[in-house]
Formats: sequence, structure tokens, C-alpha cells
Amino acid sequence: MTSIHTTCPYCGVGCGVIARATEDGWSIKGDPDHPANRGRLCVKGSALAETIALDGRLLHPMVGGARTDWGTALDRVADGFGAAIAEHGPDSVAFYVSGQLLTEDYYVANKLMKGFIGSANIDTNSRLCMSSTVAGHIRAFGSDTVPGCYDDIELADLVVLVGSNAAWCHPVIFQRLLAEKTRRPDLRIVVIDPRRTATAECADLHLAIRPGSDAVLFTGLLAYLKGEEAEVECGVALERVVTFFDWFASTEKVVTLWSQGINQSSSGTDKVDAIINCHLETGRIGRPGMGPLSLTGQPNAMGGREVGGLANMLAAHMGFDDGSIDRVGRFWGAPNMAAKPGLKAVDLFGAVADGRIKALWVMATNPAVSLPEADLVRKAIMTCPFVVVSDCEADTDTTRLAHVRLPALAWGEKDGTVTNSERRISRQRPFLPPPGEARADWRIISEVAGRMGFAGSFAYSSPADIFAEHCRLTAFENGGTRDLDLAGLIAADYRTLEPIQWPVRAPGEGTERLFGDGRFFHADGNARQVEIAPRPPALQPSPDFPLILNTGRSRDQWHTMTRTGRSPILAAHAPEPTLSVHPDDAARLGLADNGLARVSGIRSNGVFRVVLDGGQRPGEVFAPIHWTDRTASNAVVGGLMDAATDPVSGQPELKHAPVRVEPFTAAWHGVLLGRDSVGLPRDIYWARAAGRHHSVWRLAGETGEDWPSTARSWLGGDGEWIEFLDPHRGHYRAARLVDGRLEGVLFIFRWATDFSPDWVAQAFGHAAIDGDERATLVAGAPPGGDRGRDKTICSCFGVGLAAIRTAIRDHRLTSVAEIGTLLKAGTNCGSCVPELRVVLAEAVRHS
Repeated sequence: MTSIHTTCPYCGVGCGVIARATEDGWSIKGDPDHPANRGRLCVKGSALAETIALDGRLLHPMVGGARTDWGTALDRVADGFGAAIAEHGPDSVAFYVSGQLLTEDYYVANKLMKGFIGSANIDTNSRLCMSSTVAGHIRAFGSDTVPGCYDDIELADLVVLVGSNAAWCHPVIFQRLLAEKTRRPDLRIVVIDPRRTATAECADLHLAIRPGSDAVLFTGLLAYLKGEEAEVECGVALERVVTFFDWFASTEKVVTLWSQGINQSSSGTDKVDAIINCHLETGRIGRPGMGPLSLTGQPNAMGGREVGGLANMLAAHMGFDDGSIDRVGRFWGAPNMAAKPGLKAVDLFGAVADGRIKALWVMATNPAVSLPEADLVRKAIMTCPFVVVSDCEADTDTTRLAHVRLPALAWGEKDGTVTNSERRISRQRPFLPPPGEARADWRIISEVAGRMGFAGSFAYSSPADIFAEHCRLTAFENGGTRDLDLAGLIAADYRTLEPIQWPVRAPGEGTERLFGDGRFFHADGNARQVEIAPRPPALQPSPDFPLILNTGRSRDQWHTMTRTGRSPILAAHAPEPTLSVHPDDAARLGLADNGLARVSGIRSNGVFRVVLDGGQRPGEVFAPIHWTDRTASNAVVGGLMDAATDPVSGQPELKHAPVRVEPFTAAWHGVLLGRDSVGLPRDIYWARAAGRHHSVWRLAGETGEDWPSTARSWLGGDGEWIEFLDPHRGHYRAARLVDGRLEGVLFIFRWATDFSPDWVAQAFGHAAIDGDERATLVAGAPPGGDRGRDKTICSCFGVGLAAIRTAIRDHRLTSVAEIGTLLKAGTNCGSCVPELRVVLAEAVRHS
């Protein structure tokens, strides 16, 4: 096993990767034969080899905080759920699962809950990212069908990105688009987003619409396409709107891509259908180079949809109509088929809070951070009588609340399938052995099912058995009436399965596009244009909360950083939770670039590093979602978001929350480097990032400290200490060594600084620190005065902003390609290309 073909575990692009054994471990490269990425990888995928170490892994079953054996743990789970069902009925229990699960894991969990426990209370964190698209598809097409494929993006003459920062969130798709734009300059790109994102920097036309006004824009476009008059007031100059309308109307080959900016809304389903309406009106669907295409957020959000991972769906894309309930029940031989939809994510945790849910099983996700009103979700989980968490991580904000923790396999160890945003099923193959006592999720669920009395229906010996059953169910009594049909994969060789797009009705025959024949999945065979009445976001700014908070992903991190947080390469670009603020707002609020700000919502608050960003609309701020109580003192964005949901999809509004922003006035600032975990208090600001042999904490506090005493309480009192104290200037620097080996370093300043500890970080890789080197540990700068890199722009090659600016100036560079030739920046994953363009444009303006 020196070379394994598998798939990336991050976004819904579904890139193929090749893991190769090396003398030092494993290397990860893009798979040139995988049709989703053709060898490309983003910076997160490229850094996967840095994330597979076992430090911090959950390796043994735990009950009540104590290690136990699998038999005891599984008995406890089965007894806990069985007791709740016996006393309170099947709707008193719930599963909350994840797009990080493989399709086979999802299938077994859904089967147990909906077919054998008898409740539909199984929902997924994919509810938070794409359920509005599911609902929009079903209303328009009669099925949750993605019509097109990635190749259409390259075949189009106009690509419209709506609420999608694809340059950062789906980088490989975006690089395919930019490469085609280079080949065909006449290809037009329109970006519709309130923020001027990295994606918008590459657009021919950017419409910075008022937040929440997407449906206004697209209902106006529909009227324009029909030759009707419509008032379109969305915060953008009319001439720019008319330009977009004219381009759309006059271009046959149009692809519209959207992501969370559309879905994560209290009217997300209507926004999806407003987009689809325009494609149906013009017939631009199901043919090469045209169609609506949702970019899903997670690697297997689509696979979860296929097997009924959503509370309002049954397996194989069937719903809760009488015929489907009977059909699935007969296929499974299910004794207790759920007869109605279950609780969707936000309502599910509401039921946990009010005591209706007595037993909860969370699998491969972190709802104590990721859900809106995360503070209330935590309290709800804490009050639940019985909580089980299956995870690969020992310590997350959610595992801390569990009565039973079950060690699951992680990426690189899992064996199964995933489905990407273009309906392409790919294999995820293991290249690492199971660590400790960790087990596959499908096996854990099956063994609990057996203990609950359902062993005969869950007697799987491998994921191949589950996949074959899933395929048979998609074909069962189908006859072309349902979109999802995997009849052609029932007898496929699971071990050698190649990427293929469903439906697969005959062996080896996938389907690139659907609806090109004009036939849809409503009973009459027609599609539906859904009448849309645009409505604003649920909550609006007020005098107490005058700004709008938007949330999303940053370029180099993923979800709650349980995986990406292990990588020093990924930490370099944005090591702290940030708040992007328009310069005019910053001046009005007294905020400084690189200073700190406190953001307050209705129930919660957080502290973030300020980034001045002229691409923000005034009155709006943006914060990434990734930081947790493990990685920052107070930066859980979910706590600032309200649980307003779409009435059709149940998807929460995670892009629009009224907040108040004010300066966090610090008496001191600092940087701490430590080999081991450090127990810092939560009444100061801190954020942790990964280093090579250590972690780095950025710090700040509102009140003074007795630094020699405080340093020892944080870093440990034993060992040899080297210290420097200048009370007048407010400087303190200290290093702790044990047996000559560096264990921790603390730097304290009176003012905010872009201080780089790179030279000290290198010392953590040394077995011992010699006499000459010891003095440099607490120096204000390294020997020679080189303070190391500043802000990292290109994470792949570690190229900083200063080096790029110097190269542009000294070598008179005029293009991103020239920067790449000289510094290599932007020549691997391309995620930094939009930032390189901005730096280049700034240099031209100031030259």
C-alpha cells in the first residue's frame, strides 16, 4: 500500500487525491485522473498530510470520563436509548449526524432511526449548509436533482456566482473557471455578493447588493426575461443591474452557481427558486454550458441527501408520502417505520432544551459551536439526560458534554463512498490503520442496533455490503420514476469503483446532465416556476445593535478546525479570529487595524482581531466561523447568530445578525509559544494556532498582571527561567527550559504589534538550547534583526506580504504570473491569486 487513490475530506467539490507512502510518512497530491479536480488541490487539501497525526485523538471508548471497553460502552448506549424509548416513545430520542460521515455510515444511521427505532429524529449539520437548495429543487423539479456538472462551468459564456466566495470556499472549481477565463477572455464572470470578496476581485461585474436582497434581484431578472417591468431596489446602481440583466438575457450558455450566501437565510428556499425560475424561463437547463448548480459545503452533503440523512426525507430520495413509507419499510423489513418527518436541526436542539429529547447521539460534528444560538445549544446538551458523541477527536466543545464518547475513524482510515456537488460518487479509501480502538461509524451504529434487538437487519461485514443495499433500494420499484437510481452499481466491484455520476441505470453508464429532454419528476413530468414574494431577513439592525454581522469560512480553515487546526501551514494565513470592518465604520467606532474589537449580539459576545476591509459594505462586518473554546478565549460566532429559520427548509439564517461593535481596550498584548497545552484564563483575549513543535497563542488583557508570577502559572514553575523585565516600557520576556530543552516562551508588550516569533519557534525543534542561543530567546529581535515573515499570503510556499511587495517594486512586476515565476506564490493551489491581484493593484496605485 504505497499509493492509494481516495478523496479529499473538505468541501463539496470532491477532489480526488493520491496518498503515497514516503520515508517520513505520507504525501498528498491531487489525482490527475479524477474528473472533479484533474490533479488540482487547494491549500487545505495540499496540507492534509499535516493533519493525520494521533495527538488529540479519541482512541478508546469513554463512559463518564473514564476509559472502558467497547462492550460496556455499546451496552450503555443501547440501554440508554432503549430506556428512553420504552418510557417516552421513539420520538424522545434523536441522532444529529454530519456531512463528514461516509454514505455507508449515513445509510445505517438513517435505517436504524427511521426503520427500526420508528422516529425520523435524525438530522444533519448539512441542514445548516444546503437544505434550502434541497427544498428549492424539490419544489421546482419534483426531486432533489442537481441538473448539471462541473464541465458546464467551462462550457459557459456567462458564469454567475451568487452568495459564493468560491475562491476561498471551493477553490478548485474557481481555479477551473479562471483557467477557462484565461483561455477565453470573452467568458464573463458576474459575482453577486454584499462583500467584495476574493472571488469578486476576479469578476467582470460585481453587484454588491444589500444583504438579503437576492430574491429581489432574481425576481426582477425573471420579469426582465419575460419583457415585463419590475422595480429592482437592491442597493446597487440601476445601470449595473441592467448590465447584468442584459448579459443574462443575451447569453445562451449561462451557469449560475450559488452557495451559503443563498442557502443560509430565513428565505433561502425562495432565493434558490428565484434563481431556478430564470433558468426554467429561458430553457437553460440540462444542456452543456448552462444550468443552475449549487456548490455544497461538505464532502458528503450530497451522499447524506441520497440516503435520507435529513429529517424530512427517507432513503433513496424518497419522501414521507404513503407510498414511499410503505416501499422503504417493505425493502428494509422494518418493524417500526417512521410515518412523519422528524425534527430539523434547530428544532431538534430546541426539543433537547425543553426536555422532549431524552437521549441524543451526535456523530462527527460539533453543534455546541456550529449551530446558531450556540450558547443555548450547549446548555441544552448539558441538561439532556443521556448524550453520546462519536468522534475522532478527544476534546471538542461537544465531546466535553457527552456521557459516552465513542472513538471513530478519521479521514485516511475510513472506507466508503462520498458524493460531490455534481452527483459524482467517489471512493474514500483507507491508507492508515485504525488507531487505538477506533472503529468505523457504520460498525458502531450496527453494533448498537444489534444490542437493541435488530441484529439480523444490521449484519454487515463491510461497507461494500451497505453500499450494495443502498444501490438496491434506489432501484427498488423505481422504473424511472425517481431521479436517484444506482441499479448499474449493484454488482459493481466496490474495491475498484471509479468516480461516476448518478443516475447509473446500467453498469458503467453515468449521467452528466438531467432535464435536457424536458422531463422532470413532478407527476405530470413538468417543472414548476415557483412564485416568489421577496422578504427581508428576519432580524434587522436597531439602535442597540446597529450593524449587520455576516459569517462564513476563511481561506485556509475548515469548520471548527478539528482537522485544519493541526496544520502550521494553514495557521499561517489567519492565525486569529478576525472581524472585517469597513474603514469608515472603524473610524466612527474607534477601531484600529490589527486592534481588537468586542462584538455583542442579543445573547452573547466575542472578541476578534480587526481587519480593515474596503470590500465590506459600510454598516456590515464579517467574521469567520472556525474558532471554538479550544482555540480562542471568546470567539464562537454561532453564539452571536439567532435561530431564525426558513419555514420550508428549516435552514437557519447564518448570514445576517444585528450586532454592536466597540473597541476592546487592552492594557497589554503578548505572544506565547508553548510545547504543551497551556491553561489560559477566559477573562483575557487569546487565540491558539499550530506550530511545528509547539502552539502559538496571541494574547491581550484589559488589566495589568504580575508578569513573573503569571508567566509561571501559565508555563509551569519548574525548570530554568530566563527573564527580561522593563516595567517602564511595559515589556516582559521570559523563556522556560527543562533539561536544556525549550518548553515555553512569553513576550509581553504594552501596545498591539505584528511581532513575529519565527526565530524562537525554530528553537522548539532543537533537542537542547546552547549558551549562545539562550540569550536570543528573550531578545526583542533575533540576531541580525530579521524578525521573520509578516502576514502570509501564499500558504503553499510560505510567501509573505513584504516579500511580494518588495519583488513587485524591485523587479517591476506587472502580473500575477510574474509574481509566481519569481516567488512561486499562486502557482500551486491558486487560492491566493485574488489576494496577489489586490497587492499588485495597490503597488500600481502607489507607484
